Amino acid sequence: MTETDSNNALSYSEGAKLPSNAPNWAIAASERLKKRREEGHKSSCNPPPNVKKVLLHSCCAPCSGAMVEEMCSSDKLDQVVVFFYNPNIHPRLEYEIRKEENKRFCEKLGIEFVDCDYDPENWYSRMKGMEFDPERGRRCTECFDMRMERCALYAHENGFDAIATTNATSRWKDAKQVDGSGYRAAARYEGLQYWCQNWQSDEMTLRKYEISAKERFYKQEYCGCSYSLRDSNEWRKANMIPKIKIGGDTAGLGDRYFSDPLVDAAEESQDVVDEFFSQAYEIAKTAGNDVMKRKEALKVYKDRRKAEKTDGVVNGLNNW
Repeated sequence: MTETDSNNALSYSEGAKLPSNAPNWAIAASERLKKRREEGHKSSCNPPPNVKKVLLHSCCAPCSGAMVEEMCSSDKLDQVVVFFYNPNIHPRLEYEIRKEENKRFCEKLGIEFVDCDYDPENWYSRMKGMEFDPERGRRCTECFDMRMERCALYAHENGFDAIATTNATSRWKDAKQVDGSGYRAAARYEGLQYWCQNWQSDEMTLRKYEISAKERFYKQEYCGCSYSLRDSNEWRKANMIPKIKIGGDTAGLGDRYFSDPLVDAAEESQDVVDEFFSQAYEIAKTAGNDVMKRKEALKVYKDRRKAEKTDGVVNGLNNW
């Protein structure tokens, strides 16, 4: 980035010291990050050729932290702008919480934040007929397409070289599905590229949770849309787990704010994520859009809580 921009950008900081009982993946990732800093390599960013201006679509502050850090620490870029367009988020209160937190984070760093329209009516119209699709199904593809198309249009109209999205950082998302939407959106405009990179590496995951804990970001308990909220609460009810709470200082389950990078990262472990989606697909295949059959299918999971510890605390349900 330019000298002026870099003065306001997020510093490539050390991060929290890991405890002695940290898992091997975190220790290895921490050592790689430390070595990178010692060697003077601030960023692992590898933007596409001839890319200097990037429009970064952001779904929320927690997913944007490490990605913003990588991009703003790169000497290969001149400008990074965060673009918030997420008409899928429901209800409006949850939308405002996520947007305002993302906006405050960007203001703190001196990064431009573009607040796009909230048009849930168009989102629901586009999702019609896919109300009971499982997470990572057709509905999610359409949702990614809709958001990336709007991002690409703004990028084209305002002279950006590339678009990217923080959706690609979350292990709750299918990276190929997310990237596919990005490539299709960018292909609409000559000269616009989609920036594809492995944003789900152990290093990126550790930094994401270190930054989230440092900033005490709001920990959302579901992906965002009303269908995700419905399905998550149905699953919780079947497992006798408190329903999701929107806003406030108390979550339906676990902590409301990020506070411990390793505990938070454990909620997004690959095992937890794989089990969740395996169950989601099984229910969708068994019951389809039949509400009664879906409720019956959910009973199967009454005693199969995800990642349950011996102390009874259930992980992996409140960290999207």
